[in-house]
Amino acid sequence: MAPGRRRAWDCAAGNGQATLQLAQYFTEVVATDASADQLAQAPPHPRVTYRAAGAESSGLPDASVDLVTVAQALHWLDLPAFYREAQRVLVRAGVLAVWCYGLQRLDHEPADRLLEHFYGDVVGPFWAPERRLVETGYRTLAFPFDELSAPSFDMALDWTLSELLAYLRTWSATSRFLAERGHDPVEPLGVALATCWGSDPRRTVRWPLSLRLGRLPGDR
Repeated sequence: MAPGRRRAWDCAAGNGQATLQLAQYFTEVVATDASADQLAQAPPHPRVTYRAAGAESSGLPDASVDLVTVAQALHWLDLPAFYREAQRVLVRAGVLAVWCYGLQRLDHEPADRLLEHFYGDVVGPFWAPERRLVETGYRTLAFPFDELSAPSFDMALDWTLSELLAYLRTWSATSRFLAERGHDPVEPLGVALATCWGSDPRRTVRWPLSLRLGRLPGDR
């Protein structure tokens, strides 16, 4: 879908989780993030260059990038400034791809209801307002590109209960709850989930992926 495979820019790359996947398909990947500490945790790759830079100032030349990507971070960016930068660095008919994943679903209805209650009612008040943009799959955001149809995807992992609880503790809302209330909200959830987890040590956890694709007009 991108007009070439010469260079991709992974904006707000964090610790490079999405960046390494791009390196399988592009000759060069430039991964930027405002946090040098995050980039320092990214695994090295011969086709990846990591650079501390803001989304509005990549340092890339004009019309030098076939694909720009943002994974699970568009809601934190200064969108007008980022869009201008993406339009500047993309080649003619270059593509912007942004995606996020929503609330996970568990393959067991009683346990899934407990997770939904935890997400919305227990730590729900502690989510940043930008979380709402993720819940709507970025559909409410301006997108000044020629939008392309995008397929539907799910991520799926088979996790033990302890792995699931460890993931829930990485949520920013969980951390804010702990800081304000002084106790871990995951502990009582773990007790409740253990009662309905069943005999199978692993359950399938799925996250719906929301993808928006846009092409830079060819007559720019």
